[in-house]
Amino acid sequence: MKWTSTAELKARLQRYWNQGELCRAAVSESDLLPLRLPLRVPTAKLMLTSFAELQDWVKLIRHFAEREGLTLEWKGFNHRNLGQQQLPTALLITTVAEAVAVIGKRHDLKRFCTLYRQTVVRLPSLTPWLLKRPLKLLEVEESWARLLAVCEWMQVHPNPRIYLRQVSLPGIDSKFIESHRLVLGELFELLLPVYAINDDFTGVAGFAGRYGFKDKPLQLRLRPLDAGIRLLACGDDQDIIITAKAWRQMRPVVKRVFITENEVNYLAFPDHDESLLIFGAGYGFDALAQAAAWLQGCEVYYWGDIDTHGFAILDQLRAHIPHARSLLMDRSTLLAHREQWIEEPRPQLRDLPRLTLEEAALYDALRHNSLGQQVRLEQESILYTHLQRALACI
Repeated sequence: MKWTSTAELKARLQRYWNQGELCRAAVSESDLLPLRLPLRVPTAKLMLTSFAELQDWVKLIRHFAEREGLTLEWKGFNHRNLGQQQLPTALLITTVAEAVAVIGKRHDLKRFCTLYRQTVVRLPSLTPWLLKRPLKLLEVEESWARLLAVCEWMQVHPNPRIYLRQVSLPGIDSKFIESHRLVLGELFELLLPVYAINDDFTGVAGFAGRYGFKDKPLQLRLRPLDAGIRLLACGDDQDIIITAKAWRQMRPVVKRVFITENEVNYLAFPDHDESLLIFGAGYGFDALAQAAAWLQGCEVYYWGDIDTHGFAILDQLRAHIPHARSLLMDRSTLLAHREQWIEEPRPQLRDLPRLTLEEAALYDALRHNSLGQQVRLEQESILYTHLQRALACI
């Protein structure tokens, strides 16, 4: 564009708002103000060829500044043909109130300042979060009073060792806490003493463990593939779900353990001597790894989708059980089922150091699209006879 438009000036101020700078400047010391927004000054040639347009632009910028109650910075130019010209070179903003008025955020700023003042009185240790995440504060404004109530409760009950369901606060249930785990986690990091934060747990999924709440126990679903293996004292239905604690205490007399990610495959998996079948862990092998001691003495086979995520899960499994082998996750199986290929929506691209040479070659072909665009073969699309033949070779 030839020169700065009023829309551009508003967009610059909007970026300061989006970055939280204007909110921070309103309640704390800041180097943001006074704010100088430079204007593009036309070249001498453009002044000559578009002089009428230039005059219109100067009037527009002057009117904009006057309407918003802002100051323009001017500079004199001595043009060879046009003589002395005075042009605006910058828009000056001296207060946060001026800035938010231009972009229509006066009400939002007032809301932020009110919440900020109320919070620093109740929980001053949250001040760094308020300054860092002002727009998030506005986003959760409706829930903020209840979030503060949870924070105050946690200060009195650090490392509570109860389930979220057992937190007894008016208008607050476990669903509320779970739906706000991200924000609460950031607040707890500022509020809680070091001993009340368990660094073994991270992220939203590790919220309960990190802040001292009880979490639902890890579970495994499994069934024996050999009728001679009895996991239960009675009954023929040996498809069971057990906790990680029970899994650790198990000592099944088996030679092989198969892991499959698909429930239909789990239910239809053929019988196999001295073998146990586990229904999928996805990327979570925490419960499975807790029995790694006796698993080290078993053959372990993993059957997942032939796609980049299937190989990533296999790679993760080997972090816990290095001798685990893949089942039906090879190039010949993939090529034999070309008509069943679908597209993998969000492929993995990172290197996977625990794959065998053959697995790594196929993984590279998938992530680099050597066989087609984002190729994926789901395990349930593999012919049942292929599974039977593969098991007969074991």
